[in-house]
Amino acid sequence: MASIFSKIVKGEIPSYKIAEDKDHYAFLDIKPLTKGHTLVIPKVEVDYIFDLSDEQIAELNVFAKKVALGIEKVIPCRRVGIIVIGTEVPHAHIHLIPFQEEEVFNITREKLSLNPDEMGEIAFKINSVI
Repeated sequence: MASIFSKIVKGEIPSYKIAEDKDHYAFLDIKPLTKGHTLVIPKVEVDYIFDLSDEQIAELNVFAKKVALGIEKVIPCRRVGIIVIGTEVPHAHIHLIPFQEEEVFNITREKLSLNPDEMGEIAFKINSVI
């Protein structure tokens, strides 16, 4: 059965797309830790990130770098941090999280609740600078 992320890539489930190329897709997390919290995925459905080939992992990270640099141009932050947990959705993914303080990386803390207009505006602004 296709993961929720595969359904997002196929357009079966809507997303706030940030960037896309033939092998990768980046979109805003709908339960973000911070404004601009973005998920970066390979389009190929692989559960565990370390099951990707070395080349696929390298390409995913290069794509994520491009997205992170776009996030930094739009979201005021000290840096964009990266987390790979891999248990929330059975599809390899990277979290890009703009932050001021490291406390934001407590993934069990309460998530933000942003309205669709705000999510759309964030996605548009980041996409426009990539």
